[in-house]
Amino acid sequence: MNAKLKLLAVFSLIPVLAACGAAASTPSLPSGISDPKSEGEVMAPPVRDSQPEYPQSYASSPMPASTAVGSYPRDTSAPTPTPWPTEERAPTASPQPEGGGYPPNVNPFVDTYVDHLSTFALDVDTASYARARDALLGGRLPDPSSVRVEEFINYFDPGYSAPPDLAFAVYADGAPSPFHNDGSVLLRIGVQGYRVSDEERKPLVLTFVIDVSGSMGSGNKLEMVKQTLGLLVDQLRPSDSVAIVAYSDWAWTALKPTNGYDHRRILKAINGLYPTSSTNVEAGLRLGYELAWSSFRPEAVNRVILCSDGVANVGNTSAAGILEYVHGYTERGITLTAIGVGMGEYNDVLLEQLADRGDGNYAYVDTYEEARRVMVDDLVSTMQVIALDAKIQVDFNPDVVESYRLIGYENRAVADSDFRNDSVDAGEIGAGHSAVAVYAVRFRHGAEGRIATIQLRWEDPESHAVHEINGNINTWDLAPSFEAASPHYQLAAVVTQFAEILRRSPWSSEGQLWMLDQKAYGLMESLAEDGDVRELAQLIGIAERLMG
Repeated sequence: MNAKLKLLAVFSLIPVLAACGAAASTPSLPSGISDPKSEGEVMAPPVRDSQPEYPQSYASSPMPASTAVGSYPRDTSAPTPTPWPTEERAPTASPQPEGGGYPPNVNPFVDTYVDHLSTFALDVDTASYARARDALLGGRLPDPSSVRVEEFINYFDPGYSAPPDLAFAVYADGAPSPFHNDGSVLLRIGVQGYRVSDEERKPLVLTFVIDVSGSMGSGNKLEMVKQTLGLLVDQLRPSDSVAIVAYSDWAWTALKPTNGYDHRRILKAINGLYPTSSTNVEAGLRLGYELAWSSFRPEAVNRVILCSDGVANVGNTSAAGILEYVHGYTERGITLTAIGVGMGEYNDVLLEQLADRGDGNYAYVDTYEEARRVMVDDLVSTMQVIALDAKIQVDFNPDVVESYRLIGYENRAVADSDFRNDSVDAGEIGAGHSAVAVYAVRFRHGAEGRIATIQLRWEDPESHAVHEINGNINTWDLAPSFEAASPHYQLAAVVTQFAEILRRSPWSSEGQLWMLDQKAYGLMESLAEDGDVRELAQLIGIAERLMG
């Protein structure tokens, strides 16, 4: 039987896109934030072309039997939870790996009779993988604490088809793990958002906040930023606008809001920047958000793009204070993209937290090719959010599943009771983005049937309506062997285990690198057109030599 189960949302594109061209009032100024005077002419909203029409029905179109096993109509009310056995059982901890307890950044196995729910905020960031690649190509192993498994997985194409007339598709597949000898199955769960073409994307109101401190002068960091933003500027249109804030030990406006079609003027401002003095991230973000607010256009994507190595040594260097300030503007519709550059002095944690708090995304740019990927190939998904506070809850069946372990997403955990608490901040998904999670699952001996119910909940960024969909995966939906699973599933499993090894997870060993190397080179044949797979095989080989 086909090993891939697709759970298709029945919401058409209407709930997500219908309000794109509607007029909206300018939101009130966030509490505690002063209303700045514009330092230049703020462009009037352009005349919008009519939006493409989408199906008016909330029911999904029938899907071919080969690509979908069912659709799941849902309303926004909370469903009745599935009852589970109520007899008293003594909580039993799952066996720990040899050598002691769990590292603080690695999820343990959880006994389903103790807790059958696993809840987390979705994450579409990819920076951790790009940073690890930079380190390995430079002949160094990455810092284990900087390895976030979900960002490794999300760097690669999961092979999901975008829903043609639906908001989201949720996928699940699985197979026996070749990397463990305890009978574990690796279960892959993924979400794929609908795509928006370049022609259909909203206007962009962008405020670049560029770090020009002394640390940006080393390792070609500032030049990489200039190259990255130059690629973005080439994609701008007359309906877009750009402003630039630069900061070192203080912040200043390097370019007032300017029509996106004036590429020459924008590039001149970018290329005129040079590194100097200390790093006051707070000053840069404060001026950047104030300038973004003065240019705010309700019908556009209003986004601050922070380019930095994240090192803060002047002003308020407290992450908590900066994050709270950013969140005040986020609630009023200004999102954040954090672009990290450079090794050595680099604050990965601050940049990741800023992107999370800013309802945006975090990318690490180490090469011209990566800059093109983020700012050209993925421009729309990088900029245009289609889901706010997206959360997944996996409800494991204790009669079938003995224990489970979510591999990654440690800093994205959400309390099970908060799955339907819409005031809890979660993850954001851009147009065309996919987000993938991998579980290690242990079954009860001889058990068959429903493995889990997968539930996705998100807020529409236009209407602010909350939607929820769900569907089941069963034991008969799994592939009988790892080799029988789809190549994209195998790729996700290999990448997951590679990240586990690099972060020194107790459920991995350096000795497995030879197996990963072998499987990665095998995938180069089945996924021959994917250059990222060839690069992965190269990186695994480098890691094997460095660890050997």
